[in-house]
Amino acid sequence: MGSSQSGLPTTPARGTAGSGTAELPPFTRPALAPSLIAAIVLLACVAIVDSSAFVFARWGVTVLALIVLVFTVRGRAWWAAVLMAAVAVCWNPLAVVEIPGQVWAGLQLVAAALFIVVGILVKVPREAAASSASRP
Repeated sequence: MGSSQSGLPTTPARGTAGSGTAELPPFTRPALAPSLIAAIVLLACVAIVDSSAFVFARWGVTVLALIVLVFTVRGRAWWAAVLMAAVAVCWNPLAVVEIPGQVWAGLQLVAAALFIVVGILVKVPREAAASSASRP
């Protein structure tokens, strides 16, 4: 009693009617979310390149580049790993690379596009994702 669904036949959920189970793709895109966040930070901070607050943007970009670097290595996308390492070195706030403000502003846009491309193209096989998640 009390349930308005009692007595109704059970039907499979939408999207799974044909096979009974939804098949997952053989890969994941774990670098997409941190890449999009890094692109947002880079684009938002173009205006403060010459400001002292830019150091916080550099920290954020460096950390996100290293996170994406880990995913590129797991996905065996070596070209992207090299590019993410270069971004992490250039935006590192501890070992400052002296680049003029106008060049930084241009590099911010290039790096934002690079993050988006890497986030979309890097795919990690599900077997690799499952085996690394099961480690203690």
